[in-house]
Amino acid sequence: MQVRSRSLLSVLALVLVVAGVPSAAAEPAFEHLRLVAPAAPGGGWDQTARAMQQVLQRAGIARTASVENIPGAAGLIGLARFIGAEQGNGDTLMASGLIMLGAIVTQRSAVTFRDVTPIARLTGEYEILAVPASSPFRTLDDFIRAFKARPESISWGGGSAGGSDQILAGLIADTVGVDPRRVNYIAFSGGGEALSAILGGQVSVGINGLAEFAAQIEAGTVRVLGISSAERLSGLEVPTLREQGIDIEFENWRAVVAPPGLTPDDRRRLEATVDAMVRSDAWRETLERFRWIDRYLAREPFVEFLAAEEARVQDILTRLGTDDENAPTVTAAGPYPIIVLAGLVLTGLAVLLSSYVGRGSRAGEASARSPGVEWRPVALIAAALVLDLLLAERAGFVIASAVLFWFVARAFDPRHPLRDAAFAVAVSTGAYLLFGRVLDLPLPAGVLSGLL
Repeated sequence: MQVRSRSLLSVLALVLVVAGVPSAAAEPAFEHLRLVAPAAPGGGWDQTARAMQQVLQRAGIARTASVENIPGAAGLIGLARFIGAEQGNGDTLMASGLIMLGAIVTQRSAVTFRDVTPIARLTGEYEILAVPASSPFRTLDDFIRAFKARPESISWGGGSAGGSDQILAGLIADTVGVDPRRVNYIAFSGGGEALSAILGGQVSVGINGLAEFAAQIEAGTVRVLGISSAERLSGLEVPTLREQGIDIEFENWRAVVAPPGLTPDDRRRLEATVDAMVRSDAWRETLERFRWIDRYLAREPFVEFLAAEEARVQDILTRLGTDDENAPTVTAAGPYPIIVLAGLVLTGLAVLLSSYVGRGSRAGEASARSPGVEWRPVALIAAALVLDLLLAERAGFVIASAVLFWFVARAFDPRHPLRDAAFAVAVSTGAYLLFGRVLDLPLPAGVLSGLL
């Protein structure tokens, strides 16, 4: 009841913030709110998460907020870890959007937006085609002529495969009469990496969001060939694709989602938090600074939008030939935990068998009677396996595995319970960090999600 009352008070505090009551008069909705950017620093999701961090704190909606970057596979590594490690956590949000949806479709991912709690669509952003200032392509027409003459010789640099950048490249090729399968698209894991490749001349042309090129446009280090908006943007002397003969209007969108398994109160609290953020003066200033388009859409309309957008992206990628049927499937944890568990069981049975065989051979000289089976170790190992399965999702991998290791140790040598407990915790923690941080294979963190 106390937790429910706290959630209701938090929602009331947000109402006061939205109504214009000074933040000092209302407690923030969160003492600390965690924001996950499923990409390397420098890209659009990272920009979105850090902009949210600043606005939430400036508007008094959250006392503090932090940003965690989890790069890889167009956000699918972050999505899988988010689903596995943050389940039920009502103080965490993750940036997502069209790029992640494209990766889900392209790679036929086993983890999708159906596995998270949709909160809201936030922004839209037009994309631009840019080349280094020293590039021989002075205009979009120069670039298109070279591309049509030798498509494979022109390299397009942008974000992850299947994302908005590759979709736009395919649409441009299709519009100018080139088979989209001939687009030589080079995918980069983050906006910062893509920008470095573009500035360094490693690709012929770069595609990215307007905000991610803003500093380079102002400094004059890149030349913008075109923008995917319907009309020219005020204050930006860049012609649109459409006015240069390529009839395309294209917009990338970004959103936030929450972990699965939230209580209704936690979901309403997060929805109210985002609602208060987008209505604040600080957020409106952020939209203007980054030239983001206000595309706020929440609750059921956002859920319906996701379903429709998935069908649209599937159709586009199929038509452009960018949905690779041989792409690897991304799952929440992959087969590795199962392999580890199977290996542990087989090792335990082998050790148990060798123990009995050794005991029988020593006793065989004194008696022909074979030793009786001791059921205590077998019962302990069986109990350990059952507890591991029951605790893995609820308590998390570290606790479940520590219990498993400790019970198995009890089965073979019950003399050192404290030593075995310390060893079990160390091994299970090390295994979690190895899979989650080194191999990028997320495991459920459970109740320890805030510490690991």
